[in-house]
Amino acid sequence: MEVLTDPIAWWIEPFADNAFMRKALWAALLAVLTTSVVGTWVVLRGLTFLGDAFAHGVLPGIAFAYIIGFSTTIGAVAAALLMVAGIHLIRNFSPLSEETSIGVLFVGFLALAVVVMSSGAGAYSGDLTRFLFGSITGIDNDDLRRQIIAAAVSVGCTVLLHRALFVATFDEAQAQLAGMRPKLAHAALLTLLAIAIVSSFEAVGSLLVFAFLVAPAATASLLVRRVPRIMMTAVALGAVAALVGLLVSYHHDTAAGATMALATVVMLLATLLVTGVLRGLRRPPAAEASGAATDEPAHHPPH
Repeated sequence: MEVLTDPIAWWIEPFADNAFMRKALWAALLAVLTTSVVGTWVVLRGLTFLGDAFAHGVLPGIAFAYIIGFSTTIGAVAAALLMVAGIHLIRNFSPLSEETSIGVLFVGFLALAVVVMSSGAGAYSGDLTRFLFGSITGIDNDDLRRQIIAAAVSVGCTVLLHRALFVATFDEAQAQLAGMRPKLAHAALLTLLAIAIVSSFEAVGSLLVFAFLVAPAATASLLVRRVPRIMMTAVALGAVAALVGLLVSYHHDTAAGATMALATVVMLLATLLVTGVLRGLRRPPAAEASGAATDEPAHHPPH
């Protein structure tokens, strides 16, 4: 295996010899940073369905922008903001639950994207496929600058809103009593989620960004407890998955975005397996015999 017998050729030379690989790595790392800090709150608040809906919700904006010859980034931003506004309005001004509003908008936006892409103007062109599945090896300097700005906004807002998001996540009633306006914090989280998805779709595709949004944060939550540590661990794990996935795609000629996304999922499944085995080994025989008679310890939220 070249990865072990010739590590320089496998790990270093692809980046040393190819400028596009260096840009792809930077784009992947920036996407990981942006999605992991926001994805931590998505995982802790149980909003993975919302993340999936957003990942699909930007598609009609991308499709419309492409067809009329406009910036696809602006089209994605417009679609994401429309989805944020729609979820907020349905949640606050109708008896429907947030899950119902997300489901309705998810189906509506996805159906609209398919209609536009299947029309004569869209015709499922190769460029639209690129927006669906990503083209990280085609990243340019303008794309990197946009990702840097998005990463700075995401990290900065996450730091500034940490206390409000934390309290609203684990005790919404306490957040209201403290005057923190949890609904406003939720709207801010939706906006950050939109920024993370829009800024990352060029790198890994709007369909595959969901893996980067959820898998590293979910893996980190299995390993550490405090929210800042979950974020930092998610960024580190996501960076490893992005690096390995990018190199595997280079050496084996596979789709880069999909390979990186698959690496995050494999990492999550491996962590689940290892932590499950370790829990089984640590469990005292007496506890196994008593089974349900033994009360589980109280769960405390990460902080």
